[in-house]
Amino acid sequence: MTKRTKKVGVTGRFGARYGVKPRNQLKAVLSVKARAYECPSCKHIAVKRVARGIWTCRKCDLTFAGGAYTPGPMVAGAPSEHAIVPKEEVVEAETAGTAAKKEAE
Repeated sequence: MTKRTKKVGVTGRFGARYGVKPRNQLKAVLSVKARAYECPSCKHIAVKRVARGIWTCRKCDLTFAGGAYTPGPMVAGAPSEHAIVPKEEVVEAETAGTAAKKEAE
């Protein structure tokens, strides 16, 4: 494991390569992406990023879509409203859709 200082943080792995400005920009993006956010359902600070645009709460197990680096995409400096659907409703909708297709056949 490489030694990192507080000043360079997660970008210490790049050493003196790529320049200061790109490394500082990357450090800002990675720090925003990795922190925990507040859950819109249970209001606990427990939302973590699962994949690009997919966020889940570790407490209430709510999975929802958001931005690539933050749970709520920023639009003109303010968080935008987006649909948050609990996992149970998604599963029910999928099973209802497959049942309707079978009846149609």
